[in-house]
Amino acid sequence: MDEEYDAIVLGTGLKECILSGMLSVSGKKVLHIDRNKYYGGESASITPLEELFTKYGLPVPSSDYGRGRDWNVDLIPKFLMANGQLVKLLIHTGVTRYLEFKSVEGSYVYKGGKIAKVPVDEKEALASNLMGMFEKRRFKNFLVYVQDFREDDPKTWKDMDPKTTHMEDVYNKFGLDKDTCDFTGHALALYRDDAYLQHPAMETIRRIKLYSDSLAHYGKSPYLYPLYGLGELPQGFARLSAIYGGTYMLDKPIDELVLEKGKIIGVRSGTEIAKCKQVYCDPSYVAERVKKMGQVIRCICLLDHPIPNTKDVLSCQIIIPQKQVARNSDIYISLVSYTHHVAAKDYFIAMVSTTVETDNPEREIKPGLDLLGPIKQKFVSVSDLFDPIDDGLESQVFISKSYDATSHFETTCLDVLDIFRRGTGEDFDFSKVKHDLRDEQE
Repeated sequence: MDEEYDAIVLGTGLKECILSGMLSVSGKKVLHIDRNKYYGGESASITPLEELFTKYGLPVPSSDYGRGRDWNVDLIPKFLMANGQLVKLLIHTGVTRYLEFKSVEGSYVYKGGKIAKVPVDEKEALASNLMGMFEKRRFKNFLVYVQDFREDDPKTWKDMDPKTTHMEDVYNKFGLDKDTCDFTGHALALYRDDAYLQHPAMETIRRIKLYSDSLAHYGKSPYLYPLYGLGELPQGFARLSAIYGGTYMLDKPIDELVLEKGKIIGVRSGTEIAKCKQVYCDPSYVAERVKKMGQVIRCICLLDHPIPNTKDVLSCQIIIPQKQVARNSDIYISLVSYTHHVAAKDYFIAMVSTTVETDNPEREIKPGLDLLGPIKQKFVSVSDLFDPIDDGLESQVFISKSYDATSHFETTCLDVLDIFRRGTGEDFDFSKVKHDLRDEQE
């Protein structure tokens, strides 16, 4: 470890692996270290199934569950938006050549105790059971407005300046009721709370367009999921980093970050010090540099049936908007199955997650668990959420945020791109990404 590196990355969680790949592709000399023997950190995929039971202190399961090695269970499952930033990063960096994706079959939203498909075009809006007849027409007009909207063409703005008009005022202009605004903001634009209503409309319109553009790619839902689980993603970015000269060390303890006058100069493991100009890491490596922002509860559920009332789809996302269950944050449900090579034949894995708001987190996810039907086995965990206490510019130590409760990768990508911007002084240039995933896989 005598040589000096442009950057040392600590931890092989997905965010760190993406950053390692991006930095390597950008020409940086990168050393990537993890104290664990496996890739993925807290976002790892667990295989075989017996290991998952052991991790949660449960007796090893019977042979009911098929072969243990047929299971790959994500600890923090998330879906990729087909036209979203993570897919663009995967394409730009070439990681898609190591992965195969399958589209997620449905996207649902909860209203009044029932779930319904999220309507994303005029035809679906008119057929949706989320709204009455007159509301359907108003919502259809809103969707047409969003689809015709062009940021560079004020004629498409309908006399509203999206840079100054609040999103709430846009909803009001179309006469949308509160429930319609609720599923639009939370299930289409994927906001986690209602603060966006008082912000300029441009960002929300972009998010809804991203959802419908992603849907246009694959038809059933805007989401994708990698075969064999999310554990494939960190390893894909690790391979990429290695191709561009990155060095990897697993099972290597980290004893301290070495600073001089408040600035990082190296990382110590035992008696060895690797010199570097920057460090990128997850919060677990720098407890003194992060602050606790709250907690998230996640419940992994093994099922032997699809989720009821979803037309027996083999994969889906369900969002329970906060107001529907008198909460301050949404509840997220994701479902994957044996068709993704993450479970034995005829088995399903559901995850219910939310941001903790009370001293009884399990009761908080009950509305989500109640939608699943009979559950064969549950694995419940409550994790602390950490944010870095500063931007890292002075120390050159750049820290990622903990993974939130969302069932998609959009917030993960925003964090990665923000860290990349702080660390390199420039935005990642998405204009370099000239094609999409379908081009890659043809």
